[in-house]
Amino acid sequence: MNQKNHNGHSIMKVTAALAAMLLVSGTSIGMYKLIDELGTDIPAYSVSENAAESDNTDQTEKADHTAVQAENMSWVELASPADALTVPEIVEKAMPSAVGIRSTFTYTTQSTGYSGFGFGGMRGNAQPAAQEATASGSGIIMSSDGYIITNAHVIYDTESEYKMGKASSVSVVMGENHDIEYEAEIVGYDIQTDLAVLKIDAEGLTPAEFGNSDDLRVGELVVAIGNPLGFELYGTTTCGIVSAKNREVQLEDRTMTLIQTDAAINAGNSGGMLLNSYGQVIGINSMKMGSSYGEASVEGLGFAIPISDAAEIIKSLITEGYVTGRPLLGINGTTITEDMAALYHLPHGVYVYSASTDSLQQGDVITAIDGTTVTTMEELNTQKNLHQAGETVTLGIIRKGEELDVQITLQESRPEE
Repeated sequence: MNQKNHNGHSIMKVTAALAAMLLVSGTSIGMYKLIDELGTDIPAYSVSENAAESDNTDQTEKADHTAVQAENMSWVELASPADALTVPEIVEKAMPSAVGIRSTFTYTTQSTGYSGFGFGGMRGNAQPAAQEATASGSGIIMSSDGYIITNAHVIYDTESEYKMGKASSVSVVMGENHDIEYEAEIVGYDIQTDLAVLKIDAEGLTPAEFGNSDDLRVGELVVAIGNPLGFELYGTTTCGIVSAKNREVQLEDRTMTLIQTDAAINAGNSGGMLLNSYGQVIGINSMKMGSSYGEASVEGLGFAIPISDAAEIIKSLITEGYVTGRPLLGINGTTITEDMAALYHLPHGVYVYSASTDSLQQGDVITAIDGTTVTTMEELNTQKNLHQAGETVTLGIIRKGEELDVQITLQESRPEE
């Protein structure tokens, strides 16, 4: 175990259904059941006008009483169930399970050295130079013996200019004054779902309590804890509501199904906890929409990975180090845009730069998988993910103007190194 005092600073960039309710009258159902039990030889039942007026008056009084109660309640109370913890109680319960993550990345750049002396005698000579960058995020203690959950993008860079890959070293920061630091092992990570598991050599930690994200309701109170902008703001707490469930958000060539919230989530919150009214983790904060999205200025659009979706992924990362059985097509390709199609006279589909199978060649355009038309990499991945590794699929391709069908056996996707 390696402990040390450190105050870090983040430079990490965080990359981000209509429910129909049918109401059936319980009184009507109960009455028909009673008639069925007693038989038909009973007097017809009717409601007198006075009785109906009395019932309407009672309902109006109840509605007025509820409205008065609501007027005297805060929005936090209105968004929480009757047996909920207060926000301070939620924070007090969950804060010991919230940690910081510090990642160090090593990458290579081309630096220009000079040799020779005298006017006009200097020559440029590009040489590789090793560089380091640090990043910070948030994490959640999931076991007393040191398993930590965070986002994959906290410990694996695919978004920066240098695409630095897996961190060369990772540490976990904790303590009331964030002055305790443990070296961490990367147990496993999954870029597709943006989840990672770390392990530190520690005992007696306070694990978080996990809830069921499937039970969330839109409008329900949620609380986020994390380290926005670095450890100077360690343990920042924000609260809001569930803005939407099962929100599909496209990120590069994949689509994630996430919880949307207006609780403030910023760079550094990645991998931190989203809590329900009982102080249970129901989401792992993952991304936010930027302050400028297209031509619109946006705020209050944060997203978290539902814990119920993450549970099996986390289990697989701990036991296997990666998500087993996930299919891999084995190509390096890109979506053919309208401009590309017009400029290079290409059909719409996925252009293949390279492939790990002899069935595909550079320049092939994938237009269908098992008879389903695909025009983008996202659509191709969606159809591919309906299968398991080891299964065979039929790809419709166009090769040098000729339409062909080729069969591909899906490989098993392994972590990128």
